Amino acid sequence: MIKIQYCPELIIEKDDDVYPPSDDSFLLISSFDVLAGERILEIGCGSGVVSMHCVMNGGNVTCGDINRKAVALTKKNMLLNSLDATVVETDVYSNVNERFDTIVFNLPYLPVREEGGLALSWSGGEDGLGPLPGLVAGARDHLLPGGRLIIVTSSLMDQDALRSVLDDLNVKVLSELPLFFETLSVLEISL
Repeated sequence: MIKIQYCPELIIEKDDDVYPPSDDSFLLISSFDVLAGERILEIGCGSGVVSMHCVMNGGNVTCGDINRKAVALTKKNMLLNSLDATVVETDVYSNVNERFDTIVFNLPYLPVREEGGLALSWSGGEDGLGPLPGLVAGARDHLLPGGRLIIVTSSLMDQDALRSVLDDLNVKVLSELPLFFETLSVLEISL
């Protein structure tokens, strides 16, 4: 069990095969407000910490992960904290059919090509974009009018490729976190 700075009242169990709450998770949590009743989809929920934060702030949350163990851990962490969310196994939108006000994704953004297991949570392929193009392409079918995407990006990503995916979209930088070898950014994207 760990305690986290932005949600110290949460009980978070860990699993060695699931991405744990980290600097990028905390940056994401601190970067956007949740409105009461807001319909939120979190893709790549990992331990569930971001989704739990959203539920605690009044969000109606659906969350999912491609990692079956992350889905189980998120369900367990929701239960341990007496929180309620719909948790599904999904590859981006593969098992999600509803529409949401906000879609949140702490992307696998490192420009490395590693496959399987925990590597799915950080390996964004050679350009670091990972599932971002698919996330953006499917957003119109999964966002309500006036909806938004909120994502975490890294300065290590191929910046030309990132600009190409986000071209013609309204992008606002919500926050940044300079680290030793990269800068993380939380972006809000309106279609």
